[in-house]
Amino acid sequence: MKTVYNFSAGPAVLPKSVLEKAQSELVNYENSGMSVMELSHRSSLFESIIENAETLLRELMTIPDNYKVLFLQGGASMQFTMVPLNLAQHKKALYVNTGSWAKKAISEAKKLGNVDVEVIASSEDKNFTYIPDIRKEDIPQDAAYVHITTNNTIEGTTIYDLPDTGVVPIVADMSSNILSIDYNVADFGLIYAGAQKNIGPAGLTVVIVRDDLIGQADVLSAMLDYDIHAKNGSMYNTPPTYSIYMAKLVFEWIKEQGGVSQMEKQNKEKAAILYDEIDSSALFSSPVNPKDRSINNIPFITGNEDLDKKFNQEALATGFENLKGHRSVGGMRASLYNAFPKAGVVALVELMKQFEAENGGTK
Repeated sequence: MKTVYNFSAGPAVLPKSVLEKAQSELVNYENSGMSVMELSHRSSLFESIIENAETLLRELMTIPDNYKVLFLQGGASMQFTMVPLNLAQHKKALYVNTGSWAKKAISEAKKLGNVDVEVIASSEDKNFTYIPDIRKEDIPQDAAYVHITTNNTIEGTTIYDLPDTGVVPIVADMSSNILSIDYNVADFGLIYAGAQKNIGPAGLTVVIVRDDLIGQADVLSAMLDYDIHAKNGSMYNTPPTYSIYMAKLVFEWIKEQGGVSQMEKQNKEKAAILYDEIDSSALFSSPVNPKDRSINNIPFITGNEDLDKKFNQEALATGFENLKGHRSVGGMRASLYNAFPKAGVVALVELMKQFEAENGGTK
């Protein structure tokens, strides 16, 4: 099998040891004669899987006892509706617009006619290349929540220091940097994340929500009601069983690596290698405000669309997969999640140096 480096923003690279363990258990899990994909979600074997997954996640993120952990479906995009539906009916919901996914969250919330949606800060004026100031004086203290996107996968920005929102809970879309930045869960009212970047395969969505925020509203559908999912242990309907199993394996792997703080340290080291090359290059540059740069998703450009295209073609031929930037930003984007190897970043930098030597630097 050829060696490739997968820079995909999601579904993303998984730890090789996790894939190998899943492979070894694929057709016969725990001597059951069945695959995890065949197990009843009501079986003792699967109940053990989902219970262990929650226990591990609670340990890794130091989740307080007064928070529920839910394993749901529908991706982060489903949460764009579930959050305001459960938390903000007949209330004001505040949003910080920092990119494409934040815009979608705002758009979905506005579709609910009984939610008063207000954007309190935005970086759209500069194509989302920075994190805007979020001022406490702009936050009505009777609002249901302040919604932020902690890491903007497409634009390559991150909120490292949380805003002071007073008594208003922070709701965070943490899809692309959960378990890679060591946030304090108690600083949030609700966290949600699609699994396909740092947790496991697509199909699973993790929600971490404070007890007092759920069960307070009439929700039009049981499937959209956090309280019902919480009371049923994430098994009101058949959950994404195999994705939860894979998440458990990834949680075990992160624990073996030293936990989230160690993941953050490694991710900063990997990102620094690439950013150092970008900043010293006469050809490549970063469009992102330096203090707001993501360590998980790193866009970079040459400033010449033809050169960007040529670099992407050469990178693909070299075994660098999914390096092409999002169409709204252009250029290239390296997604360096927890499982992405440092060797891949070093190899990318070598390719960049070679490409610059052959094509000249004009930055």
